[in-house]
Amino acid sequence: MGILDFLSGQFIDVIHWVDDTRDTMVWRFEREGHEIKYGAKLTVREGQSAVFVHEGQLADVFTPGLYMLETNNMPIMTSLQHWDHGFRSPFKSEIYFVNTTRFNGLKWGTKNPIICRDPEFGPVRLRAFGTYSVRVADAAKFLTEIVGTDGEFTSDEISFQIRNIIVQEFSRLIAGSGIPVLDMAANTADLGKMLAEGISATIAEYGLTLPELYIENITLPDAVEKAMDKRTSMGVIGNLDAYTKFQAAEALGAEGSAAGQAMGTGFGAGLGMSMGAQMSGAQAGPWGARPAAASQPAASAPPPPPPPPVEHVWHIAENGQTSGPFSKARLGRMVTEGGLTRETYVWTQGQDGWQRAEDVTELAQLFTVMPPPPPGA
Repeated sequence: MGILDFLSGQFIDVIHWVDDTRDTMVWRFEREGHEIKYGAKLTVREGQSAVFVHEGQLADVFTPGLYMLETNNMPIMTSLQHWDHGFRSPFKSEIYFVNTTRFNGLKWGTKNPIICRDPEFGPVRLRAFGTYSVRVADAAKFLTEIVGTDGEFTSDEISFQIRNIIVQEFSRLIAGSGIPVLDMAANTADLGKMLAEGISATIAEYGLTLPELYIENITLPDAVEKAMDKRTSMGVIGNLDAYTKFQAAEALGAEGSAAGQAMGTGFGAGLGMSMGAQMSGAQAGPWGARPAAASQPAASAPPPPPPPPVEHVWHIAENGQTSGPFSKARLGRMVTEGGLTRETYVWTQGQDGWQRAEDVTELAQLFTVMPPPPPGA
């Protein structure tokens, strides 16, 4: 073996990266003096890209595969570094491995409430949170715009900026959507898609894409939620007067049971005689002996206020499909928009089967502003 063959064998190197973490997005291949040997083997695995930086200038981007770092398969590097020397000397470059797989389970949320105008409740403050996934789509742009010379770049270093972009776009989207608060839970999937589309152009400038974005929940302030819980409880109770009488009857029944048990004893017998004497005095005529306090009528408690009307929510059946629930206010807007007609079938809890909207007394008034079709039409 000649000296040149020996030295050429010593120059052969193997360059690869096996990621054993879950958050590393970019890792720089560390080499003594940044010297890469001519003819080195570069292994780029699936879910990776390798970016060559030579003397501060981005040179090549390698996709998954096995490469021999030679002149014939590195045309860009050839223009930067002349390899026409017989000795095939090593060249100084930096190799950055970029993880192109998805980084899942990243969280986002609104730090401060978002003020928007609800068509039913008026001005409301909303908070939202969810998860998203991010992936490097353009390794060269991501390295140039975000990573720079960082030897180990993790997802935590970019997630804060992405969260700010998501929250800003969500604030704009939710303020202009016009979706009532009570209907937002049924539209989180569509809102998530619209939100991802709205920020795709901004994220693309970083060389990133968001394959998935989810809105897990949209919440109101605690005071508003407590008020809604009370309103729901009143709706479950129904007739407040009947509920109050029922509670009073249960209390009297419990007291009567305790009194009956006491009368079974000797002390209970004396107590029963005393109660009998009081009852006889109460039943005496106008000339009978009656305590002065008994002659005065007892003050009656004021009647309880009438319960608030229970607001129903409605479901709609069209073409074999159901949708809802919708509030009465929402149905009113649907009548104006043409989404609800007199012939549309609706149903609410407690209603006996599906009925046409014009046959439901509570909904018939929604169509008073629109006359029915003329006879024979």
